[in-house]
Amino acid sequence: MGPHRPTPELPRHLEQLYTRFPFARSFADDPIAALRPLARDPKRAEIAGIFASTLAIGNTTAIRGAIGRLAALVDDDVLGLVDPSRAAELRRDLRGFRHRWIRGDQLAFLGERLGAYYARAPSLERAFADGLAEGGFARGLDALARVLRGTEGPAGARRPPRGYVTLFPSPLDPGHSAAKRLTLFVRWMVRARYPDLGVWRTIPTGELRVPLDQHVHWIAYHLGLTGRRSRSWAAVEEVSEALRRIDPVDPVRYDFVLCHTGISGDCPKERDLAVCGPCSVRPDCRLWRPTRGAA
Repeated sequence: MGPHRPTPELPRHLEQLYTRFPFARSFADDPIAALRPLARDPKRAEIAGIFASTLAIGNTTAIRGAIGRLAALVDDDVLGLVDPSRAAELRRDLRGFRHRWIRGDQLAFLGERLGAYYARAPSLERAFADGLAEGGFARGLDALARVLRGTEGPAGARRPPRGYVTLFPSPLDPGHSAAKRLTLFVRWMVRARYPDLGVWRTIPTGELRVPLDQHVHWIAYHLGLTGRRSRSWAAVEEVSEALRRIDPVDPVRYDFVLCHTGISGDCPKERDLAVCGPCSVRPDCRLWRPTRGAA
Protein backbone atom coordinates (compact mmCIF):
# COMPACT_ATOMS: atom_id res chain seq x y z
CA MET A 1 0.00 0.00 0.00
CA GLY A 2 1.14 3.53 -0.70
CA PRO A 3 0.75 6.57 1.54
CA HIS A 4 -2.65 6.79 3.17
CA ARG A 5 -4.03 10.30 3.57
CA PRO A 6 -6.96 11.43 5.72
CA THR A 7 -10.18 11.61 3.76
CA PRO A 8 -12.04 14.93 3.51
CA GLU A 9 -14.82 13.36 5.59
CA LEU A 10 -12.54 12.39 8.50
CA PRO A 11 -13.35 15.46 10.68
CA ARG A 12 -17.06 14.67 10.47
CA HIS A 13 -16.49 10.97 11.10
CA LEU A 14 -14.24 11.66 14.11
CA GLU A 15 -16.91 13.93 15.55
CA GLN A 16 -19.48 11.15 15.14
CA LEU A 17 -17.12 8.71 16.88
CA TYR A 18 -16.68 11.22 19.73
CA THR A 19 -20.40 11.97 20.06
CA ARG A 20 -21.41 8.29 20.17
CA PHE A 21 -18.58 7.15 22.42
CA PRO A 22 -19.58 5.47 25.74
CA PHE A 23 -17.48 7.69 28.01
CA ALA A 24 -18.96 6.28 31.22
CA ARG A 25 -17.82 2.75 30.33
CA SER A 26 -14.25 3.75 29.55
CA PHE A 27 -13.85 6.41 32.23
CA ALA A 28 -14.27 3.80 34.96
CA ASP A 29 -11.47 1.78 33.37
CA ASP A 30 -9.06 4.71 33.01
CA PRO A 31 -6.41 5.87 35.53
CA ILE A 32 -7.94 9.34 35.48
CA ALA A 33 -10.95 7.97 37.39
CA ALA A 34 -8.71 7.96 40.49
CA LEU A 35 -7.81 11.62 39.91
CA ARG A 36 -11.17 13.23 39.24
CA PRO A 37 -12.12 13.48 42.96
CA LEU A 38 -9.01 15.68 43.41
CA ALA A 39 -9.83 18.13 40.63
CA ARG A 40 -10.75 20.88 43.10
CA ASP A 41 -7.37 20.71 44.85
CA PRO A 42 -4.68 21.61 42.28
CA LYS A 43 -1.70 20.47 44.34
CA ARG A 44 -3.18 17.09 45.25
CA ALA A 45 -4.36 16.63 41.65
CA GLU A 46 -0.87 17.39 40.36
CA ILE A 47 0.84 15.01 42.80
CA ALA A 48 -1.61 12.21 42.10
CA GLY A 49 -1.31 12.92 38.39
CA ILE A 50 2.46 12.60 38.21
CA PHE A 51 2.46 9.34 40.19
CA ALA A 52 -0.46 7.93 38.19
CA SER A 53 1.09 8.85 34.84
CA THR A 54 4.42 7.36 35.93
CA LEU A 55 2.60 4.09 36.67
CA ALA A 56 0.67 4.19 33.37
CA ILE A 57 2.38 1.15 31.88
CA GLY A 58 0.52 -2.02 30.90
CA ASN A 59 -3.19 -2.77 31.01
CA THR A 60 -5.57 -0.37 32.71
CA THR A 61 -6.67 -2.84 35.41
CA ALA A 62 -3.09 -3.32 36.60
CA ILE A 63 -2.42 0.44 36.45
CA ARG A 64 -5.46 1.25 38.57
CA GLY A 65 -4.45 -1.47 41.02
CA ALA A 66 -0.95 -0.01 41.37
CA ILE A 67 -2.34 3.49 41.92
CA GLY A 68 -4.70 2.14 44.60
CA ARG A 69 -1.90 0.29 46.41
CA LEU A 70 0.28 3.40 46.42
CA ALA A 71 -2.53 5.63 47.69
CA ALA A 72 -3.33 3.16 50.48
CA LEU A 73 0.18 3.60 51.89
CA VAL A 74 -0.61 7.26 52.68
CA ASP A 75 -4.25 6.71 53.69
CA ASP A 76 -5.41 8.14 50.34
CA ASP A 77 -3.86 11.57 51.07
CA VAL A 78 -1.29 12.04 48.32
CA LEU A 79 0.40 14.90 50.16
CA GLY A 80 2.03 12.16 52.23
CA LEU A 81 3.93 11.03 49.14
CA VAL A 82 5.90 14.29 49.03
CA ASP A 83 6.16 15.06 52.76
CA PRO A 84 9.88 15.22 53.66
CA SER A 85 9.11 14.17 57.24
CA ARG A 86 7.67 10.89 55.91
CA ALA A 87 10.40 10.12 53.37
CA ALA A 88 12.17 7.44 55.43
CA GLU A 89 8.83 5.81 56.33
CA LEU A 90 7.77 5.80 52.68
CA ARG A 91 11.04 4.22 51.57
CA ARG A 92 10.44 1.44 54.07
CA ASP A 93 6.80 0.91 53.15
CA LEU A 94 7.58 0.81 49.43
CA ARG A 95 10.37 -1.78 49.60
CA GLY A 96 8.21 -4.57 48.23
CA PHE A 97 6.23 -2.47 45.75
CA ARG A 98 6.35 -3.55 42.10
CA HIS A 99 4.42 -2.56 39.00
CA ARG A 100 5.88 -4.00 35.82
CA TRP A 101 9.49 -2.76 35.92
CA ILE A 102 8.75 0.14 38.31
CA ARG A 103 10.00 -0.41 41.87
CA GLY A 104 9.06 1.11 45.17
CA ASP A 105 12.46 2.72 45.75
CA GLN A 106 11.99 4.65 42.50
CA LEU A 107 8.58 5.93 43.60
CA ALA A 108 9.97 6.93 46.99
CA PHE A 109 12.70 8.91 45.26
CA LEU A 110 10.10 10.60 43.05
CA GLY A 111 8.31 11.70 46.22
CA GLU A 112 11.56 13.16 47.56
CA ARG A 113 12.19 15.01 44.30
CA LEU A 114 8.71 16.50 44.32
CA GLY A 115 9.01 17.46 47.98
CA ALA A 116 12.26 19.31 47.23
CA TYR A 117 10.70 21.01 44.22
CA TYR A 118 7.59 22.15 46.10
CA ALA A 119 9.83 23.72 48.74
CA ARG A 120 10.84 26.31 46.15
CA ALA A 121 7.94 26.39 43.65
CA PRO A 122 4.16 25.98 44.02
CA SER A 123 3.52 23.81 40.97
CA LEU A 124 5.16 21.83 38.18
CA GLU A 125 3.23 24.13 35.87
CA ARG A 126 5.99 26.70 36.34
CA ALA A 127 8.72 24.34 35.11
CA PHE A 128 6.65 23.25 32.10
CA ALA A 129 5.57 26.81 31.23
CA ASP A 130 9.16 28.08 31.37
CA GLY A 131 10.28 25.33 29.00
CA LEU A 132 7.29 25.94 26.71
CA ALA A 133 8.14 29.64 26.47
CA GLU A 134 11.76 28.82 25.78
CA GLY A 135 11.30 26.32 22.98
CA GLY A 136 7.82 24.84 22.58
CA PHE A 137 6.05 21.77 23.91
CA ALA A 138 8.99 19.39 23.63
CA ARG A 139 11.14 21.81 25.62
CA GLY A 140 8.40 22.02 28.24
CA LEU A 141 8.40 18.22 28.61
CA ASP A 142 12.19 18.29 28.80
CA ALA A 143 12.00 20.82 31.65
CA LEU A 144 9.56 18.55 33.50
CA ALA A 145 11.77 15.51 32.93
CA ARG A 146 14.82 17.33 34.31
CA VAL A 147 12.93 18.30 37.47
CA LEU A 148 11.70 14.75 38.03
CA ARG A 149 14.97 12.99 37.22
CA GLY A 150 16.78 14.65 40.10
CA THR A 151 20.13 14.70 38.32
CA GLU A 152 20.63 18.40 39.06
CA GLY A 153 20.25 18.31 42.84
CA PRO A 154 22.56 20.03 45.34
CA ALA A 155 25.88 18.52 46.37
CA GLY A 156 25.34 15.69 48.84
CA ALA A 157 21.81 14.96 47.63
CA ARG A 158 20.78 11.32 47.44
CA ARG A 159 21.51 9.76 44.05
CA PRO A 160 18.60 8.39 42.00
CA PRO A 161 18.09 4.62 42.36
CA ARG A 162 18.92 2.27 39.52
CA GLY A 163 16.68 2.73 36.48
CA TYR A 164 14.94 5.79 37.90
CA VAL A 165 16.07 8.35 35.31
CA THR A 166 14.74 6.24 32.44
CA LEU A 167 11.21 6.57 33.82
CA PHE A 168 11.14 10.17 32.57
CA PRO A 169 12.29 10.27 28.94
CA SER A 170 12.38 13.58 27.10
CA PRO A 171 11.64 14.22 23.42
CA LEU A 172 14.97 16.05 23.35
CA ASP A 173 16.94 12.94 24.41
CA PRO A 174 18.92 11.24 21.61
CA GLY A 175 16.17 8.62 21.16
CA HIS A 176 13.49 11.33 20.62
CA SER A 177 10.99 9.44 22.76
CA ALA A 178 7.25 9.92 22.30
CA ALA A 179 7.22 10.59 26.09
CA LYS A 180 3.70 9.23 26.30
CA ARG A 181 3.34 9.31 30.08
CA LEU A 182 4.56 12.88 30.60
CA THR A 183 2.46 14.04 27.64
CA LEU A 184 -0.54 12.32 29.23
CA PHE A 185 0.17 14.03 32.54
CA VAL A 186 0.19 17.44 30.85
CA ARG A 187 -3.09 16.65 29.07
CA TRP A 188 -4.70 15.79 32.41
CA MET A 189 -3.45 19.02 33.97
CA VAL A 190 -4.27 21.42 31.12
CA ARG A 191 -7.56 20.34 29.55
CA ALA A 192 -10.55 21.52 31.55
CA ARG A 193 -13.04 19.53 29.48
CA TYR A 194 -14.17 16.05 30.59
CA PRO A 195 -12.53 13.79 31.51
CA ASP A 196 -9.45 15.91 32.26
CA LEU A 197 -8.76 18.06 35.32
CA GLY A 198 -7.77 21.52 34.05
CA VAL A 199 -5.84 22.56 37.15
CA TRP A 200 -3.13 24.33 35.14
CA ARG A 201 -4.50 27.64 33.90
CA THR A 202 -1.65 29.26 31.93
CA ILE A 203 -1.13 26.67 29.16
CA PRO A 204 -3.43 26.95 26.10
CA THR A 205 -5.06 23.66 25.12
CA GLY A 206 -4.03 24.38 21.54
CA GLU A 207 -0.42 23.74 22.57
CA LEU A 208 -1.10 20.16 23.69
CA ARG A 209 0.31 17.11 21.95
CA VAL A 210 -1.32 13.69 21.77
CA PRO A 211 -0.07 11.05 24.24
CA LEU A 212 0.90 8.46 21.65
CA ASP A 213 0.30 5.04 23.16
CA GLN A 214 0.17 1.90 21.02
CA HIS A 215 -3.60 2.09 20.49
CA VAL A 216 -3.67 5.75 19.43
CA HIS A 217 -0.66 5.26 17.17
CA TRP A 218 -2.17 2.21 15.44
CA ILE A 219 -5.48 3.97 14.78
CA ALA A 220 -3.81 7.26 13.79
CA TYR A 221 -1.59 5.44 11.29
CA HIS A 222 -4.55 3.64 9.74
CA LEU A 223 -6.53 6.88 9.49
CA GLY A 224 -3.64 8.58 7.71
CA LEU A 225 -2.84 11.00 10.56
CA THR A 226 0.79 9.86 10.41
CA GLY A 227 2.81 7.84 7.98
CA ARG A 228 5.31 6.76 10.63
CA ARG A 229 5.19 3.13 11.71
CA SER A 230 7.10 3.65 14.97
CA ARG A 231 6.16 5.75 17.98
CA SER A 232 8.56 8.68 18.14
CA TRP A 233 8.35 12.37 18.87
CA ALA A 234 8.16 13.01 15.12
CA ALA A 235 5.03 10.81 15.00
CA VAL A 236 3.57 12.69 17.99
CA GLU A 237 4.02 15.97 16.14
CA GLU A 238 2.49 14.58 12.93
CA VAL A 239 -0.61 13.21 14.65
CA SER A 240 -1.01 16.33 16.79
CA GLU A 241 -0.71 18.64 13.78
CA ALA A 242 -3.26 16.60 11.84
CA LEU A 243 -5.69 16.81 14.76
CA ARG A 244 -4.93 20.52 15.19
CA ARG A 245 -6.12 21.11 11.64
CA ILE A 246 -9.42 19.54 12.68
CA ASP A 247 -9.71 21.36 16.04
CA PRO A 248 -7.12 24.14 16.52
CA VAL A 249 -8.38 25.06 19.98
CA ASP A 250 -8.47 21.54 21.45
CA PRO A 251 -6.47 19.21 19.19
CA VAL A 252 -6.26 16.32 21.67
CA ARG A 253 -9.98 16.12 22.44
CA TYR A 254 -10.14 12.85 20.46
CA ASP A 255 -7.24 11.21 22.35
CA PHE A 256 -9.33 9.53 25.06
CA VAL A 257 -11.80 8.21 22.49
CA LEU A 258 -9.12 6.83 20.15
CA CYS A 259 -7.20 5.27 23.04
CA HIS A 260 -10.21 3.49 24.52
CA THR A 261 -11.54 2.48 21.13
CA GLY A 262 -8.38 0.38 20.97
CA ILE A 263 -8.35 -0.73 24.61
CA SER A 264 -11.99 -1.87 24.57
CA GLY A 265 -11.65 -3.93 21.42
CA ASP A 266 -14.00 -1.66 19.48
CA CYS A 267 -11.12 -1.49 17.03
CA PRO A 268 -10.08 -5.11 16.40
CA LYS A 269 -7.04 -3.99 14.34
CA GLU A 270 -8.06 -6.26 11.48
CA ARG A 271 -10.91 -6.37 9.00
CA ASP A 272 -13.90 -7.66 10.93
CA LEU A 273 -17.18 -6.42 9.54
CA ALA A 274 -19.12 -7.54 12.61
CA VAL A 275 -17.09 -5.13 14.75
CA CYS A 276 -16.02 -2.53 12.22
CA GLY A 277 -19.38 -2.19 10.48
CA PRO A 278 -20.87 0.44 12.83
CA CYS A 279 -17.56 2.32 13.28
CA SER A 280 -17.84 5.97 12.24
CA VAL A 281 -14.29 6.11 10.88
CA ARG A 282 -14.36 2.82 8.95
CA PRO A 283 -14.64 4.69 5.61
CA ASP A 284 -11.36 6.45 6.48
CA CYS A 285 -9.40 3.37 7.61
CA ARG A 286 -6.65 2.02 5.37
CA LEU A 287 -7.79 -1.54 6.14
CA TRP A 288 -11.06 -0.77 4.37
CA ARG A 289 -9.59 1.29 1.56
CA PRO A 290 -10.67 -0.12 -1.81
CA THR A 291 -7.86 -2.16 -3.31
CA ARG A 292 -6.61 -1.71 -6.85
CA GLY A 293 -8.92 -3.40 -9.27
CA ALA A 294 -11.90 -3.48 -6.90
CA ALA A 295 -15.24 -2.81 -8.50
